[in-house]
Amino acid sequence: MKKIILFFFVFNLSSNVFSQEASPGIISGNIQAIGQYYQEDTLINAALPDHLYGFNGFANINFQKGDFRAGIRYESYLNTLEGYPTSFSGTGIGYRYVSWQNDNVGVTIGNFYDQFGSGMIFRAYEERQLGIDNSLDGIKLTYEPLKGVYLKGMIGKQRHMFVDGLVNGNGIVRALDGEFNLNELLEDSTRNSKLKGSIGASFVSKFNDDNKTPIFNLPKNVGASSIRLNLRYNKIRFYGEYVHKINDPYPDNQNENFNYIYKNGEGLLFNLGYSTKGFAVDFSAKHMDNMLWRSTNVNVGPTDLLIGYLPALTKQHTYNLAATLYPYATNFYGEIAYQADVLFKIPKKTLIGGKYGTSVAINFATDYTPERTFIKDMDGARNSYTTRYFAKSDSLLFQDFNIEIKRKINKKLKLNLNYFNFKFNDDAVKVAGYYKMIYAQILVLDLTYKINRYHSLRFETQGMWTEQDKGNWAFGQIEYTFSPHWYLAILDQYNYGNKNIEKRIHYGLISGGYINGSHRFSLQYGKQRAGVFCVGGVCRAVPASNGLTFSFTSSF
Repeated sequence: MKKIILFFFVFNLSSNVFSQEASPGIISGNIQAIGQYYQEDTLINAALPDHLYGFNGFANINFQKGDFRAGIRYESYLNTLEGYPTSFSGTGIGYRYVSWQNDNVGVTIGNFYDQFGSGMIFRAYEERQLGIDNSLDGIKLTYEPLKGVYLKGMIGKQRHMFVDGLVNGNGIVRALDGEFNLNELLEDSTRNSKLKGSIGASFVSKFNDDNKTPIFNLPKNVGASSIRLNLRYNKIRFYGEYVHKINDPYPDNQNENFNYIYKNGEGLLFNLGYSTKGFAVDFSAKHMDNMLWRSTNVNVGPTDLLIGYLPALTKQHTYNLAATLYPYATNFYGEIAYQADVLFKIPKKTLIGGKYGTSVAINFATDYTPERTFIKDMDGARNSYTTRYFAKSDSLLFQDFNIEIKRKINKKLKLNLNYFNFKFNDDAVKVAGYYKMIYAQILVLDLTYKINRYHSLRFETQGMWTEQDKGNWAFGQIEYTFSPHWYLAILDQYNYGNKNIEKRIHYGLISGGYINGSHRFSLQYGKQRAGVFCVGGVCRAVPASNGLTFSFTSSF
């Protein structure tokens, strides 16, 4: 209650401060509510909590007047949907801030999100679908002393849990970042230059004394530094980043080689791309070793109190079987990863391109465990092992080769054809529960038929073939859109290749919804299989369920 009173006091104060201006200010926001009623289904081992009904909801309210901004987010988890972190419970304020920006100075007090470079050294962000919110609660200052020079400084504690309101972790995060846009800084001499470039550097440190283990002398202050370079020349672009983290021992009960080790962490990320009309190629490489770090050194949930973000080098798939059965999950211990993308368009009015042209996207991504030489120093320095930049072992973590072809057949019919070839080491990634190498192929056919201006039909069929894990799967969906407001969809997933005949189950689901501008309401009923949901290489397990789900989203 005191926080709410303080918030509205700030609003009233701001109104008085800016009362001389004609504008009364702007209020904006959005709301989301998801509820699920659970039914018993022993065949799929569906989640059946005692409360039978789960609910997640939030509302953001923002106010802006001139250089002043303020906002709150009210959240409710009554009770939390199955599969979301159990640390989310109750109802209250989970995010609040006040900020002011004028000329070249900015100040934010309260909660805020930010990211330095790729995020390896620092990323405070929210991914609500995964139950991730590690916003920093403190003070952020921004300053632009010269045109083209951007400086940031911040200090705060990370959001850890939500228990009838915001609950922060004990660790303190301190961060500095500077970025120099060379073309803006040297405007006179680079005015007509085709070369565009910027350089950035960051330093982030944490302080915590959570773990008072008598066995090890744990550092209370841990720092990391990084440098990044971004260049563009005509149609060619390059990005490079290097991050170094000093010793940061953390408990690991699963792998003794990483339990309280004092080895420094390092990260290297490179990206080189070329694009022109109708053609683009992109290549990325990543060396990541022991770069997991949190604002605590006690055991917490997999996605809790993360200071840095370990970016994924793989295409983020959206089709059901490819996205949820064997998704890429970043290996926290380290990985050597490569990715290549080629996109081109076959010209229209050609034999292969057809009347409207054909778009083709080819993607290849692969990840390996770094080559490590383990050393016997666990009774002394506890570095555990040595490694070299981009030295990969023979241990494949993940490989993905996929092709996407998009083509407009005629004015009414569009085709999207996809092929996926996966190699998935579940013994390392551990998302399928198979714990061996899995080889899978997936084919997707997606057709959209426009009946008329307001009505359209979409047909989607998917097939996955594998001799490992649960065997072959089939997926089918029909979606009817009554534009611009209504839609209805029926889908089914069938594990027809399961060696256990009793597990050859149909996961049928029917859904429908109403859309009106920024407002959307939907209902769905049926079975959902257990799986893993991932965004950007960060994942959460989703339990099997059977029941009715509703959702409502709106913005204003």
